[in-house]
Amino acid sequence: MAGVAGGNDFQWCFSQVKGAIDEDVAEADIISTVEFNYSGELLATGDKGGRVVIFQHEQESKSRPHLRGEYNVYSTFQSHEPEFDYLKSLEIEEKINKIRWLPQQNAAHFLLSTNDKTIKLWKISERDKRAEGYNLKDEDGRLRDPFRITSLRVPVLMPMDLMVEASPRRIFANAHTYHINSISVNSDHETYLSADDLRINLWHLEITDRSFNIVDIKPANMEELTEVITAAECHPHQCNVFVYSSSKGTIRLCDMRAAALCDRHSKFFEEPEDPSSRSFFSEIISSISDVKFSHSGRYMMTRDYLSVKVWDLNMENRPVETYQVHEYLRSKLCSLYENDCIFDKFECCWNGSDSAIMTGSYNNFFRMFDRNTRRDITLEASRESSKPRATLKPRKVSTGGKRKKDEISVDSLDFNKKILHTAWHPKDNVIAVAATNNLYIFQDKIN
Repeated sequence: MAGVAGGNDFQWCFSQVKGAIDEDVAEADIISTVEFNYSGELLATGDKGGRVVIFQHEQESKSRPHLRGEYNVYSTFQSHEPEFDYLKSLEIEEKINKIRWLPQQNAAHFLLSTNDKTIKLWKISERDKRAEGYNLKDEDGRLRDPFRITSLRVPVLMPMDLMVEASPRRIFANAHTYHINSISVNSDHETYLSADDLRINLWHLEITDRSFNIVDIKPANMEELTEVITAAECHPHQCNVFVYSSSKGTIRLCDMRAAALCDRHSKFFEEPEDPSSRSFFSEIISSISDVKFSHSGRYMMTRDYLSVKVWDLNMENRPVETYQVHEYLRSKLCSLYENDCIFDKFECCWNGSDSAIMTGSYNNFFRMFDRNTRRDITLEASRESSKPRATLKPRKVSTGGKRKKDEISVDSLDFNKKILHTAWHPKDNVIAVAATNNLYIFQDKIN
């Protein structure tokens, strides 16, 4: 990758935006997860209304070779419905918390989607032929009288308009007492893990009626509870290794070969706190909202409220890289606590070669960091710059003193506009950024 900060050789430009422009956004339309599949050909989004929308990458047109193919709607289906737990008198939201694709094994695609309680395995398949010439049925589907059938016909397959079907193949329910925050497909492609606030379960993709509890941090007395699990992920190459992060800012790496219950971790990653910077908010802002292994499996990245950290799996005492996402908000933590923004859970993602990372911020800003050059850039997902192939201009936030012409003041940032969910194409420089109910797709512009 040539660089994130847009030197002479590399710039980001607008490609597409999906979603309505309305000022009044319905709660159900807010995007809650974004995920490319392994090839990058499909891009899935889930929303608070329980819907999954899948976009497919169209091939480049020969008449306009400078334009990359666009992503167009491939399939839309209702994954989860609102439910009610009568035993606990609790409403279970239909909101899609996470989507994870399975590696493609045949013509169909499979994905896992989850709300707070139930995980579903969906099969997305195409149908462009239908059988005609049945013996026991007329063309309109009515049953024929068997006594009037005098000859046998061989049914034939006839072409029809392409139909994309989404069907639930497995439903994994009743295994989580608390809200599911993560699902992760294992590298053996047979199992996956699901994590809630206090427990992590290991499932087999073929078995829905039981799962193995591999982590349980619930204390005997809930009053002694000091931390919760915030995210979990399987290692991309070693099927026995997984990590989980906590609200205390620590990450535990566990090896399933060591014991059936992985309450005792193999590695413990924690950065010592600087006593001089300790404040009332220290514990809240140190909580990790996302953890992601690099594609190589050598590193992992964690996102807390103000920063992104890259850890080498061979070094537990401190991260090898720390990137400040929006350090200018440190002086605003009090007001961010009062409006609950301090509890926002930002996600992070790697590019295909692990040389750059991306994460979101407020005011529809998102940040990119180049690990090789240590350059960083702030870009904005907005409809103002949504002309085809329009180059994204770097944005800067002024932290006080005299504000330059192109800068935006910290006090004028819109904290209701936030980029929590982003995804990077596994092979190309194409990114998907969810801004409330809109999905922005940007790509590199090679001069």
